[in-house]
Amino acid sequence: MGFGAMARRAVLAALASGVMSVAAFAQGVSGAASAPTEVGVMQVQTQAVPYIVTLPGRAVAYEQTDIRPRVAGTIASIDYEAGHRVKMGDPLFHIDDDTYRAELTAAQAERASAEANVKAAQAQVDRYTKLEQTSVSISDLESAQVTLAQAKASLLTAQADLQTAQLNLDRTVIRSPIDGVPDVAQVSVGSLVTANQTDALTTVTRLDPIYVDVSESSARIMRVRQRISQGTLQRGEELKVSLLLETGEEYDGTGTLISPGATVSSTTGTVDFRFKFDNPERLIMPGQFLRAKITLGTTQAILVPQRATTREGDGSLSAYIEADGKAKKVTLSTAGTYQNAWIVTGGVASGDEVILDGLKNLRDGAEIKTVPVTINAEGVVKDAAPADTTAKAE
Repeated sequence: MGFGAMARRAVLAALASGVMSVAAFAQGVSGAASAPTEVGVMQVQTQAVPYIVTLPGRAVAYEQTDIRPRVAGTIASIDYEAGHRVKMGDPLFHIDDDTYRAELTAAQAERASAEANVKAAQAQVDRYTKLEQTSVSISDLESAQVTLAQAKASLLTAQADLQTAQLNLDRTVIRSPIDGVPDVAQVSVGSLVTANQTDALTTVTRLDPIYVDVSESSARIMRVRQRISQGTLQRGEELKVSLLLETGEEYDGTGTLISPGATVSSTTGTVDFRFKFDNPERLIMPGQFLRAKITLGTTQAILVPQRATTREGDGSLSAYIEADGKAKKVTLSTAGTYQNAWIVTGGVASGDEVILDGLKNLRDGAEIKTVPVTINAEGVVKDAAPADTTAKAE
């Protein structure tokens, strides 16, 4: 056999070996591709779930009053520190009171003079009455009685003037009408102010308790009422309200409904509600944006962990469940969220196994091998604890 023939045989043998290797590799790849995908599943059940709505709201001062002078004068002193609590009756400002003290002294003198005139007129009437049957005429007695009446009237006027003078003097000390926290003073010592002026000297705000006003659409309120009447929403004994601060933290305290909405806004189509919260640490300030979480009652629904779901391009929410050993993609209908799960009202049934883990590259209809898992409050998936098969001793 020649060298050329031997070379051709060697090449053919090598090619045959390569073809067999490729075929074997392809068979292995095909076998690996056909192996079921291992996924973690959790069985879901219908259960009573709190029906919670989250609404935007604004904090409103429980009490707030602008401080204005009731008498004119010059500011003599500012008697508070801005931002520090004051009690009702605490002095905030002093107006120079020299003029008002002088007016009070003059009013006191006028009253004393009026009292003396009354005493003199009364004595004259008493004397004329005793002498009426002898030397005093009836006209003289009547004239004395008129003088007494005029003196008494003058005394009443003097007493009223004295009260006014005392009030004006008292009003030179401007006091807080409520418990609260005063703002920075808008005047300084030496500023001239007038009685009942337009500009406030400062504003005092009571922060504890505090109101929170929220709004809800009338359409949503109607739907909630329909669900209650249909029995799909069981109303709780009392309304539970909590707050989420701007930081996302939940406020430590529950609210009380103060003013249930009675009318619908013609411009926004919403109904306003007012709640009251204790605010001892002054964490909530008037004007602050908040979110109110209101628990209206409970509803029968299925909870599907949010990590098991996907938001589709059309906005719908989908998840995978196990169906006859395959992954089945379903579209979910929801009624809000609870903790880290969707409140699902359609798309899955009680007893379905929802796929939580192994979702990457999973396709509808793919063969799967299920492994029971659990999920904690932080959304971390763990293998389910094995069932206890140990027989109990008799």
